[in-house]
Amino acid sequence: MPRYSYIAKTLKGEPKSGVLEAENEHELARILRKEGCILISAISEETAKIKKFTIQIPFLQRVSLVDKIMFTRNLRVMIAAGVSFPRALKILSDQSRNKKFKGILLKIREEIIRGKSFSDTLSRYPNIFSELFSNMVKVGEETGTLENVLNVLTQQMEKEHEIKSKIQGAMIYPAVIILAMLGIGIVMLIMVVPKLASIFSELNVELPLTTRIVIFVGNFLAKFWYTVPFGVLAVVILLKVVPKTKLGKLVFDTLVLKIPIIGPIIKKTYSARTIRTLSSLIAAGVPIVRSLEIVSGSLGNIYYKKAISEAAEGVRKGAKLSEVLKKYEDIYSNLVIQMIEIGEETGETSTILQKLAEFYEEEVANATKNLSAIIEPILMLIVGAIVGFFAVSMIQPMYSMLQTL
Repeated sequence: MPRYSYIAKTLKGEPKSGVLEAENEHELARILRKEGCILISAISEETAKIKKFTIQIPFLQRVSLVDKIMFTRNLRVMIAAGVSFPRALKILSDQSRNKKFKGILLKIREEIIRGKSFSDTLSRYPNIFSELFSNMVKVGEETGTLENVLNVLTQQMEKEHEIKSKIQGAMIYPAVIILAMLGIGIVMLIMVVPKLASIFSELNVELPLTTRIVIFVGNFLAKFWYTVPFGVLAVVILLKVVPKTKLGKLVFDTLVLKIPIIGPIIKKTYSARTIRTLSSLIAAGVPIVRSLEIVSGSLGNIYYKKAISEAAEGVRKGAKLSEVLKKYEDIYSNLVIQMIEIGEETGETSTILQKLAEFYEEEVANATKNLSAIIEPILMLIVGAIVGFFAVSMIQPMYSMLQTL
């Protein structure tokens, strides 16, 4: 019979833990109920051993935005229906297919049973629930409008997911073309170039620089083909690690804003995110300075983060938000600044920002819709240039050889 390590509570609310033998968790709960206790959580010793020796890979254990959207939406429905927090969290944890998220929801449930507030518990998981999420929940708890706050958060995350999905969808076609081009290029270098190189060597033909470069790369890949996967892995790791360094992030954030086609879309995306998040916080009753601080923490690009951080400091000193943002017209358009100014004059900042966010989200949707059509001819030019370089490099020596005959 398996042994379970359990955490329970007595009818007086006192915590109790220990180890008991039971056929399953239901049997364990019945045993504890007879002893006047309520089972909170339990884990068998066998499962504990497996977890102890299991390698946890953060990337594979991440909680996706879709998981959080479903959780927030369903939690709002349950609260509206009068379901208690512990019961709602238990139901949602049972429904979740993400093991990491399931465990976190159960831990949150335990903390709430012990008397902690929902917002305080959420703040213990900043990698899952952002500062924006926990602060808005806190406002909902204090004002008794948690149902409305969860509805706003759901809409916020749905809009964020919609924008991300459209950008990712627009980039699928270019990514497939680039990967196919790299794959075909590597195969050609490994299979074809060494054979041509041996022919040139036998005929003792003088080779131009471009041909020598292609032959060197081809011979290297033919001899050390097994380095290709490691090279790809190294590039992926660099792309993941370098942007997280101070210098790497500065370079990356600067480049993405200056790329001709991608830059304008990135600017509109960050404008939409800034405006919608600020609108949601103000509508939830969060003070403007605190709202700006939270928005600054939620933005990834250092230029937008700096702009909103300085805006928060300026507003704290008595300046208007629109006045502070005028210094950042290169990243926030005149339309954004003018609409914020109108909101400040009319006292309808939240409503105006919400409408403006919808406008920019529509702009991003239209831009991403046409992105593939814009990138396609550019990709064709790049592919043509690479094929042309390869062809000229390998055909030129043959042409020179024929002239000598």
